[in-house]
Parts: sequence; structure tokens; C-alpha cells
Amino acid sequence: MFKNILIPFDLSAPSTRAFKVAVDVAKKYDSKLTLLTCLEGDAWHHKYYDSRADSELIKKQKKVSQKHIEKLEVIAEKNNVSVKSHILKSKSVVNDIVVFAKSRKHDLIVIGSHGRTGLDKVLLGSVANGVSQKAKCPVLIVK
Repeated sequence: MFKNILIPFDLSAPSTRAFKVAVDVAKKYDSKLTLLTCLEGDAWHHKYYDSRADSELIKKQKKVSQKHIEKLEVIAEKNNVSVKSHILKSKSVVNDIVVFAKSRKHDLIVIGSHGRTGLDKVLLGSVANGVSQKAKCPVLIVK
């Protein structure tokens, strides 16, 4: 049923839990996993300053992300689950996740939710909510 599963990964505890749930689903359905990390840089800097500071920030974020991804790849390997990873520079995380899922023909998106409410949700938004509304495939939100 689910042969190609996408897991957006932001290095948070909820996205790590989502990855572990995706591994369980992948074992059941003999699925392939794809980890996607979207790096935004500094939203304020790239609007008003040159891009050198933003490029350095992206480099650092990519290096930290890669270390976390390697740990998750070990978990998948121990469970005999195939996993690939992609790191993208992103201007709109929700749109980039949805476009990536559609272009790579993912059957399922498993995404972690921070469970923000109130003012935090208004200010920071909800990537999981945005993805669930815009994606054409099923979305499993893990808290």
C-alpha cells in the first residue's frame, strides 16, 4: 500500500518520533523511506543583507542536520529499511515538502507536530497543518 514514504525532518523530538513510526510502517509494507530536511537560513538576513551570512548559516545547518540524519540511517539499517536523505535550501517549507512529495511520487508523508497552540501557532505557524492541507497523498501527523 505505502511503498514510498516521505518524512520531513527538522531535528526535533517530534520529527524523530515520526521517523520511528515511519520505520514501523515501512517494515509492515516493505516501503522505502526518504528523509527531507528543509533549511531556511535566516529569514530576516536574506531579505535585507547580502547572502554571505545566509550561506554560512546554511552550511552550518547542513552539517548539523547531516549528523542527525546519519543516526536515523543507522536505525533504519538495523530494521532492514531502505532510507535516502535530501537536504534542501527552502523559502517555503510547506510548499517545498508538498512539491517534493508530489514530484517523487510519495504515497505517504509522516510528519512530526510540535503541538503548538495559541500565539505560538499564529507566530510560528504549523508546518504539519500546512502539509496536511496541501498534500495530495495521505499525511500521518505524529505528536
